[in-house]
Amino acid sequence: MTATPSVTACQSANPWLAYTARIQSVRDETPGVATYDLVFDDPVLADGFTFQPGQFNMLYLPGVGEVAISISGDPVDFSSVPHTIREAGNVTQALARLGEGATIGVRGPFGSSWPMDECRGKDVLLVAGGIGLAPLRPAVYELLANRDQFGELTLLYGSRSPDGLLYPDEYDTWRDAGLDVQTTVDRAHVAWTGNVGVVTVLLDRLPLSSPDNTLLLTCGPEVMMWYTIQAALRRGLPREAVYVSLERNMNCAIGLCGHCQFGPEFLCKDGPVFRYDRVASILKVDDL
Repeated sequence: MTATPSVTACQSANPWLAYTARIQSVRDETPGVATYDLVFDDPVLADGFTFQPGQFNMLYLPGVGEVAISISGDPVDFSSVPHTIREAGNVTQALARLGEGATIGVRGPFGSSWPMDECRGKDVLLVAGGIGLAPLRPAVYELLANRDQFGELTLLYGSRSPDGLLYPDEYDTWRDAGLDVQTTVDRAHVAWTGNVGVVTVLLDRLPLSSPDNTLLLTCGPEVMMWYTIQAALRRGLPREAVYVSLERNMNCAIGLCGHCQFGPEFLCKDGPVFRYDRVASILKVDDL
């Protein structure tokens, strides 16, 4: 079962209505990826905005278009609303040309969320690849803010190269707060002293003290998630304890345009977070 999306002042009664937000700051993360801290112009919206880890907003640039971007900030800190964005299409490239102080439109939050309530009392394993750490970052914040409510917490994170790892300045803080952070890269350079190889290698090596009481939350390239899930199932995790975040062609955010249809599901309103057994039969279907 997926979580029920939260309704906030930003969504109001009209999900098509975009609200203006100012780019408060821009932080370069990795080549072609930056985090944009947004602040709503309307102070009522700024004070009333809430979201659940794993949800997304639609970011609108007049004359260019809209793009669905996961919220990558702290679910309890609304001084700004961060979105970590990779330059890919017309909208994200146009956004990258904007600087601090520019104004854009925001709709949201939309979609299902990570099952934080179900994680309570259990070990939690987070596995991310590349920019897939951005949708998981709010879950990290919530897990660590309530550390005594969970068992062992582990983050396995991989990227193509060391300069592709997101938020490296936060890893030590997360470790100090009780999260075991392990990273790996596909290709290392001479200064890299960490793990080399795909992220599933870390999972294969990871001691799991209680697989039947562990939840897996994973986000990244679909091929990475597929092999991560297979490795987790081999290690004894139940299928119903595995959750994935999927993003494909989300255009309207409310399931009307049909661009993000995934078998019988619509990723924008039924997802992007799904329990694995709900989408297992179609997750590896080519061209779906």
